[in-house]
Amino acid sequence: MAEDKEKRPLSDVVERMWAQALVAVSSVEEEAAQLVQRLQAVAGWSQDEVRRQVAELSERLATQRQALEKGIEDGVRRAVTRLRVPRREQLQALQVRLDRIAVRLGQLDQRRPPS
Repeated sequence: MAEDKEKRPLSDVVERMWAQALVAVSSVEEEAAQLVQRLQAVAGWSQDEVRRQVAELSERLATQRQALEKGIEDGVRRAVTRLRVPRREQLQALQVRLDRIAVRLGQLDQRRPPS
């Protein structure tokens, strides 16, 4: 089982972690909405006050969510940079070079006299 975790591509692990973070943020947003509704009942807020509070809370949550997303993206970018994981373009360029070498080796092999 430990081997399965090690064999998973980094992108899969990061994607899974990102999905978990978004689920956590979404559940916090849902809980906040429920809290505002309870406060309306307890504090006797008017509909206008509830709307104002919800708008303010939503704005703060959106700002915090954006900060969380940026923090995760920056952290992943730093981790990938430290690991020196090549970019997709670099891998594609390397594949092109390998393909050319394979063609060249095939040509050289055809020129070789039979033994």
